[in-house]
Amino acid sequence: MQRYGSDDGRSGGGDGGEGSSQDDDRGGDCDEYYSPTTHKAYCFLCYLYKDKPNEQSGHSAFSCEGFDNWKKVNDWNNCPFLKHIKSSTHKKAFVFATNLVNKEAHVENFIEKESEEQIRKNRLRLKGTIDVVHWLQYQACTLRGHDESSNSKNQGNFLELLKLLVSYNDDLVNVILANAPRNCKYTSFDIQQEVLSIMANKVRKYIREEVGDSWFCVMVDESRDESKKEQMAIVLRFVDAKGVIRERFLDTVHVENTVEATLKASLWNRLLNQNFDTGKICGQGYDGASNMSGEWNGLQALVRQHSPYAYYIHCFAHSNCHNELQKAKAIEIKELLELGEIKSGKGKN
Repeated sequence: MQRYGSDDGRSGGGDGGEGSSQDDDRGGDCDEYYSPTTHKAYCFLCYLYKDKPNEQSGHSAFSCEGFDNWKKVNDWNNCPFLKHIKSSTHKKAFVFATNLVNKEAHVENFIEKESEEQIRKNRLRLKGTIDVVHWLQYQACTLRGHDESSNSKNQGNFLELLKLLVSYNDDLVNVILANAPRNCKYTSFDIQQEVLSIMANKVRKYIREEVGDSWFCVMVDESRDESKKEQMAIVLRFVDAKGVIRERFLDTVHVENTVEATLKASLWNRLLNQNFDTGKICGQGYDGASNMSGEWNGLQALVRQHSPYAYYIHCFAHSNCHNELQKAKAIEIKELLELGEIKSGKGKN
């Protein structure tokens, strides 16, 4: 198929150049092509973007069947080419072709713009959550409230502080809390926990880099929380690169029970998970419970099986608490004796 131009002898119009109009008011350029095989002319735009040929208006001749009625071409007022250019079908095809060439009008550009705007809003929402969680944890404050419902007078530290930030930030107020999509608020408990977990991992990574290849001591204590779950706290004591003694809280680990083997396995898993060399444990400090300080079967004995130089020292904090308790009890007994509420004697008090 060849491009049908004004130098072709079959071109319309008296001078043979009216078959392809250049005027914008006629619907734009009409790119006609002539087929030497069928000896017919076609409108390239209508051929590509034809919807439903309108045979009554003769548009199917240019889009499907081809035009070959050359006798009518020289009739200026009734030239089929000019009529076709002015037709709504051709103008519609011309608009489609123009939009195809115009990249700014492509659908993917609108989708991309919407996507970029959505990403910006999501990042702003998440940044608000991260900043609030970071500040509350830095101040050792709880996040959740007893009643976080919409009609609660106090929704907890996290939501109340977030509302305070919103009141001072016009950009944030338009994308967060009530103005955020129901499935994209970034304020749920799961999101808070995920942010906390990421922050905790960064702190542990920093501690690991701070310890480096130095020898270190482990201090462990276990107790029940309010939910009656056994928790084991792990603290590291070491000398940093500047020669300063540091104590860093590493983690709190939930343990199923307080059996020596369970405590040792949990301690080892946490240390190995952070790539600590357990062979460089040079000291350990626990309370006086038998499962912790037992010389033969306690946690200290199990640790020394792998780290022979990890000498055990009874936790000074626990010793101090016990001494303070004894002093307080002695003072209480003395006062009761003076009041005559209890009696002294051999084997009493």
